[in-house]
Amino acid sequence: MKALAIRSGMAIVLFGMLIATPLTVSADVAVGDVVVSVGEDLTQEQKESVLNELDVSGDYMEVVTTNDEEHQYLGDYIPAAQIGSKALSSAKITYTKSGSGLEVDSSKITWVSDEMYMNALATAGVKDARIEVTAPFQVSGTAALTGIIKAYETSSGEKISEDVKQTANEEMVMTAELGDELGTEEAGAFMTAMKEKLAENTPENAEEMKQLVQQTADDLGIQLDQQTKDELTQLFTRMQDLNIDFNAVGDQLEEAKQKFDDFINSEEGKNFIQQIGDFVMAVLQAIADFFRSIFS
Repeated sequence: MKALAIRSGMAIVLFGMLIATPLTVSADVAVGDVVVSVGEDLTQEQKESVLNELDVSGDYMEVVTTNDEEHQYLGDYIPAAQIGSKALSSAKITYTKSGSGLEVDSSKITWVSDEMYMNALATAGVKDARIEVTAPFQVSGTAALTGIIKAYETSSGEKISEDVKQTANEEMVMTAELGDELGTEEAGAFMTAMKEKLAENTPENAEEMKQLVQQTADDLGIQLDQQTKDELTQLFTRMQDLNIDFNAVGDQLEEAKQKFDDFINSEEGKNFIQQIGDFVMAVLQAIADFFRSIFS
């Protein structure tokens, strides 16, 4: 995987808007509470359009995210020109019952998949919420994570360390890069599977971590080049050094696992499989079998 290649014409995402009345931010949230991340540079017309798309009504908390914050958390992983100069995307977080995990539904997002958001948010410690992401027009989706995490921190009162935020953003970008090489479904499945394995294993050093990366790729029928394996080894080693609870992360990713299994068994998935070669079909089937073994 080429480290963080420049993609021309990639728009930038951040969050949103609301037509309802913002509440005073409080650390006390309950099931059904809503918080919306608002991109500072949205026009009033764009804001009204996005709020309508997110179906925002009634009381909610509003958090404003700036372009400077986007650069703060993405600047080490993608070029400044790719981040852009305006905060535009929007996200709505609806808190769900304890143990329900994360669910993400995005629209007008061209590069970051729902499963990529789920994985990065779980790494950051976000939990038990339905998250909807959109923008006034099609964008890559990389900047949206900044606003979601800020909205979650502000509304829940849970402080997420700066190192963890940076790692979550790095994970999202790296997974999107991996998706360019392997396919979006495969990249998301690999990251989820690695976290399942890290919940059961504690590599003692970088070499053992690299072996776990290779084992996970083999289990899923995925081919990784040496550079990609090295980058993934470094990323997951940083996660381990940050004492991220992979058991808790895995609990938040049931929706990601189920989405892949549902895709394989859907008409869309079956039609897709009919159009691809035997090797790719075997890879997808291996991933589906892996996740079914987790469910059982």
